[in-house]
Amino acid sequence: MSINHGANLYDLSSKYGFSKEELMDFSSNINPFGTSKLAKEYIINNIDIVSMYPDPSYIDLKKSISNYCKCSYENIVLGSGATELISSFIKTLNPKNALLLSPAYSEYESELSKINCTITKYFSKAEDDFKISIKDLAENISKNNYDLIIICNPNNPTGFTFSSKEIEEILKSTSSFIMIDETYVEFTDTDIYSCTSLVDKYKNIFVIRGTSKFFSTPGLRLGYGLIGDNNLKAKINSHLDLWNINIIASTMGEIMFNDKDFIDHSTDVILKERDYLTNELNKFNDLHVYESKGNFILCKIKSKTMTASILRKKLISKKIIIRDCFSFDGLDEYFFRVCILKPEENRILVKSLNEIFS
Repeated sequence: MSINHGANLYDLSSKYGFSKEELMDFSSNINPFGTSKLAKEYIINNIDIVSMYPDPSYIDLKKSISNYCKCSYENIVLGSGATELISSFIKTLNPKNALLLSPAYSEYESELSKINCTITKYFSKAEDDFKISIKDLAENISKNNYDLIIICNPNNPTGFTFSSKEIEEILKSTSSFIMIDETYVEFTDTDIYSCTSLVDKYKNIFVIRGTSKFFSTPGLRLGYGLIGDNNLKAKINSHLDLWNINIIASTMGEIMFNDKDFIDHSTDVILKERDYLTNELNKFNDLHVYESKGNFILCKIKSKTMTASILRKKLISKKIIIRDCFSFDGLDEYFFRVCILKPEENRILVKSLNEIFS
């Protein structure tokens, strides 16, 4: 992975002499429990499906997604990871001006820049704990004629999250297209925060999800988008390759989205561990900890004697990797982010931070 996608475990293991398996990666925001055992076991026992072409219509996969997201089957588009859908949607919509809620994942700005789109950034502020007033945002949108508004929900890296009711307030008041990236929404209460059901009601919303983070399958490259605008949906599909989802990704997806035990266990444990880690980090006088609804927590080092980069290097010697957030627009060298790992790893992180800050 590049600097904008977490740590490169291959480089770090070579540089520091650790095996990749020894490193505790708190930088990449991936479900620490791995993927669905049901899905893995099916592939192991049916590996000969690699000799078959996937269903070009992906009917069973779309049915699984439809049930999982509580949205219409007809409103689903598939991509080779969420990144392909971000790129394809922006190219297809071809906005002349866009509002980007920041700080944010760098890929949004990169894709907008490729089409020479004028970008306006709406920054959440550290002094407001990165919380955004829906009233202020709606007023900004109503005063400007944006073609596209991009919202990562929960936001990476701040963890702030709009409820679906708040997003609906914006949808009611604007004709601008809103792209909601829900990469991390499954790590929180989807009934409150997910916007998937709004796609069947409003034509100016595109919701993007992937399986890399929650289902721990970045190697599969399986993403999906939800959109009710039939014309735009047809154009997006026309830009995608035939069989752009391989048969292993398609089959695993069908099973993962229906694996309730895996989904419930992951959500329950990660939410409990997020509370634990938030409470423990808040005990450090040297840290300011920001409330998060994602599976990660943003922190700022109060003391000017240590930067996030220095802290990161100190932790690497303990086989722990955190994310230095200086590459995020609007954040300085004192911000870092940690994701939620397994209980025993989270406790090692707290112990190691105690050793460093004491």
